[in-house]
Amino acid sequence: MEKAFKNLVKTEFPFLCGSKLLLAVSGGVDSVVLAHLCHDSKLDFSIAHCNFNLRGDESDGDESFVVDLADSLDVEVYTQSFDTQKYAESRGISVQMAARDLRYGWFEELSASVHFDYTLTAHHANDNLETFLINLIRGTGPEGLTGIKRENNEVIRPLLSFSREEIESFARERHFKWREDSTNASDKYMRNKIRHQIVPVMQEINPQLLEGFAKTQEHLRESLDLVEDYISLLYPKIVEKDVYGYSLDVEFLKKVPNPKQLLYQLLKSFGFTEWNDVYDLLTAQSGKVVYSDSHRLIKDRRKLLLTERKEKSLNKDYSIEEGENLVMIPGLGTLHISEVEKMGRLSKSCIYVPQQELKYPLVIRKWKKGDFFYPFGMDGKKKLSDFFKDEKFSLPQKENTWILCSGKRIVWIIDHRADNRFAVKPSDSRILKICVS
Repeated sequence: MEKAFKNLVKTEFPFLCGSKLLLAVSGGVDSVVLAHLCHDSKLDFSIAHCNFNLRGDESDGDESFVVDLADSLDVEVYTQSFDTQKYAESRGISVQMAARDLRYGWFEELSASVHFDYTLTAHHANDNLETFLINLIRGTGPEGLTGIKRENNEVIRPLLSFSREEIESFARERHFKWREDSTNASDKYMRNKIRHQIVPVMQEINPQLLEGFAKTQEHLRESLDLVEDYISLLYPKIVEKDVYGYSLDVEFLKKVPNPKQLLYQLLKSFGFTEWNDVYDLLTAQSGKVVYSDSHRLIKDRRKLLLTERKEKSLNKDYSIEEGENLVMIPGLGTLHISEVEKMGRLSKSCIYVPQQELKYPLVIRKWKKGDFFYPFGMDGKKKLSDFFKDEKFSLPQKENTWILCSGKRIVWIIDHRADNRFAVKPSDSRILKICVS
């Protein structure tokens, strides 16, 4: 195994040589073997151990063992203690998920502060198979069936091609010592139940299970690469980035083969789970919305609009006192106010108003239901809701529309239309220029 590992580093992971490595060691046989292999391969590594405080004295014993192992290998060791149970309860997640979050979060912090190039973990072929089966049982997309990645950014798993049997055989052959986690014998957790009850039956049916599984996953990864290439070709024809998020062309989506799967591939990273509802948006009426925990997808005429899902704000109002000439508004920009001798060129981002018509303090706020104004260049008043409809505003545009008010009167729908009641007349002697940038 040592020869195979050294050859693997040389051919598959040559960048590890000369890099500063952080090796995650629990004290179990897998990570102990990886530590010895890295040492014998003369790699530059330090050891990191997490004490999750889930097994009392046994957890402390694991930590002491790892410290002694690092000392015997003459490498630096870092240890961190966690209140894993409390972390899990406070976030409403399983203990296993909590331990994973804490572990990788600490590895990232340690790598940043001590300048490690890569983090190595001791996941092996059996771990990969178990992860595949867990995802299959729970339900997953194609990505969940490709298993554990050998390289995931700065996290490297160099033992994925070795089986648990090979690792344990090598450890016994070299007379290595390691720690046994007592919870591994229990079928309380799904992974253990799969390991003890399902995998042995599969291996009885096919003794070459791991080899066949590795080939299947290789085919799956290649198929996914093909899908990604297809998505890359279609992406610029379907998706546009705008100030609020992304918009997707509904008509184009309707014409492509299997639009439901295409929507999944485009939107899978945004947390959506109700894919039938997402697909139904293609034929839904404008205004229909599908939510994920972090985003929303809105049907808007011939577009699907993808925006972040933000909690409704308090719609804070901002006051402008007389004499203020520069006001910064979060979410809008900077308002510039100056007195000019005559009007210049009109634009959506710049208006001119007679100073004597303004009642201070001016107020900038989000629009409200029932708001109305007198559109510049038109006779009569109009509700803002009707103005938005005529201008074909999307829901995100409406939500992000600000208005400038003088008393109870609207002066300007900022960046869109001025109010006719504040139009400059030839008799007006003092003119203010108000612009947003």
